[in-house]
Amino acid sequence: MTTHREPLPSVLETIGETPLVRVHDSPDAAPVYAKLESFNPGASIKDRIGKYMLERMLERGDLEPGGTVIEPTAGNTGIGIAVAAEQLDVNAVFVVPERFSVEKQQLMRALGADVINTPTEDGMGFAIERAHEIAEELDGAVVPQQFSNPLNAEAHYETTAPEIDDALDGEVGAVVAGCGTAGTLMGTARYFRERHPDVHVVAVEPTGSAYREFFGEDVDHEEYKTEGIGTHEIETNELFEPDLVDEIHAIPDREVHEEMGRLASEEGHLVASSSAANALAAKRVARGIHDGDVDAPHESVVTVFADSSERYLSKGVYRDFEEWEG
Repeated sequence: MTTHREPLPSVLETIGETPLVRVHDSPDAAPVYAKLESFNPGASIKDRIGKYMLERMLERGDLEPGGTVIEPTAGNTGIGIAVAAEQLDVNAVFVVPERFSVEKQQLMRALGADVINTPTEDGMGFAIERAHEIAEELDGAVVPQQFSNPLNAEAHYETTAPEIDDALDGEVGAVVAGCGTAGTLMGTARYFRERHPDVHVVAVEPTGSAYREFFGEDVDHEEYKTEGIGTHEIETNELFEPDLVDEIHAIPDREVHEEMGRLASEEGHLVASSSAANALAAKRVARGIHDGDVDAPHESVVTVFADSSERYLSKGVYRDFEEWEG
């Protein structure tokens, strides 16, 4: 893990091979491990899809050198694409709802991208529509569209999952990941299901999010502070495959906030809200395996810590819960 010992020709060569680290607050007999994706150069898991999608699109001719990618994003995908775009001679434009992290938007601009804000109340659905409108106005512009592009999940099938598999010698009992686009969970789940059909797959969302509607549940749509995962419009989440998922855990914001603080103070993990939600769900699954309530082929549980809390400090993630701005 993270064993680059020779000079590298490009920052793109540093993407992936992130550490897999034990989460100590899990049963010894059913350990939880997390991929620390802040070790990527853009400091999030979305660097993987930024590089992978652009390289594949250039190879296929969907995107030409000197062309423009226009992406609706909450921020980290924009940063990941922007890191790759400059190195691959591609222009980048991002459509971002206003409420999302100011730090992320500043970083996208610093990486040479243009950022266009849309009203918070119009949601990600409107941001997607606006991205396509802009693409139609520009020559040589395409919308990778992380919410529906199979390359998103494929990136994790080809990189994240094999790294986990190698690190644990194939002994993975459960895969747990938050779903925003669902690309991380879908790519990782498909990889492990093909090799270990009995692996237990768990999706994670904030309480108030609507992913459970894929399983016919009635959900009270409520605002939530946890950022980067969840949805209020399941029709935009085209990558999610319910057949690959055994269960969904909805995690309340207050528990997420407490876990962010605990992970920092007790385990040294400066991670953001989606990572804390993943940790809580993964520990639940580990306890279920330990107690015999969850059937899994191995005891170990894997999840991802998608990014760093430093990207959200202006939102008060380490202040009192009431002061935390979602």
